[in-house]
Amino acid sequence: MLRPSTQNRPGTAIALKLLAVFLFMVMAAMIKAATQNVPAGQAVFFRSLFAMPIIVVWIWQRGEIREALVPNNLMGHVWRGIFGTTAMALTFGGLGLLPLPEVTAIGYATPMFTVILAAVMLGERVRLFRISAVGLGLVGVMIVMWPRLSVDTLGTATTIGALMVLGASILRALVQIHIRTLVQTEHTAAIVFYFSMTATLLSLLSLPFGWVIPDGRDLILLVGAGLIGGVAQILVTSSYRFGGASMLAPFDYASLIFAALIGYVIFAEVPTSATVIGAALVVLGGVLIIWRERQLGVDRRKARQVTDPKG
Repeated sequence: MLRPSTQNRPGTAIALKLLAVFLFMVMAAMIKAATQNVPAGQAVFFRSLFAMPIIVVWIWQRGEIREALVPNNLMGHVWRGIFGTTAMALTFGGLGLLPLPEVTAIGYATPMFTVILAAVMLGERVRLFRISAVGLGLVGVMIVMWPRLSVDTLGTATTIGALMVLGASILRALVQIHIRTLVQTEHTAAIVFYFSMTATLLSLLSLPFGWVIPDGRDLILLVGAGLIGGVAQILVTSSYRFGGASMLAPFDYASLIFAALIGYVIFAEVPTSATVIGAALVVLGGVLIIWRERQLGVDRRKARQVTDPKG
């Protein structure tokens, strides 16, 4: 079983979550810069491989080596790895084709798809309020994506990038649904460790499709992305030891602020009006879903503790 939250320290919890969100955006920026020259599958390999030492040290420090290495549902971890690795590869591919704020905004569709898949796959009852919130969020996603789906841009690299990120959002929702089942038998340490391991191995399947020898700059970016991503993943998990999931979930949306700042400073990207308006609707829909789940007493803490690594 997962460790329960040991202390109620909301200030610490929020600080850890915000730092994790910021580091995930730094990691995404590093991946975006590297994938101008390096294939997305190769970026997934570096992201996963170099996160593993950080994760192993964290597991050892918590005294959970045995729990991490002895799974109860090995095939469950394999499927989680397949879904999560594919989502990561699609996100990394999208990062190489789209502005960072746009990728971030489209990625916010994940909670909307999670509600839909929970109703279809888990039989959860979804009433009018949550249906309306999901609809609002999906309208926002379409507003963000619409410039990429016009007749003039259809079939271009940016359209492909937008569809890749949308596909990644759907797969991440599937991961969340899968994790809700997996946490019933698997320890957090096992889920985190086996995902990093399976993602590293699965990414090798992309080796025949154009891996390159990265130059010094790209190598630093790729290795740094893996290390930073591993630290960010641990910070997210640690934040839930000091605060509840329903309190911390809205802080995920701080990533749009960080994405806009990093995108502007590093890549000279300015969010379009469509991105700003659409993202606002997606965030509103997501916050309404979080609020409603809290009102209904729906506990997503275990699933959120095992956050799918961001891309």
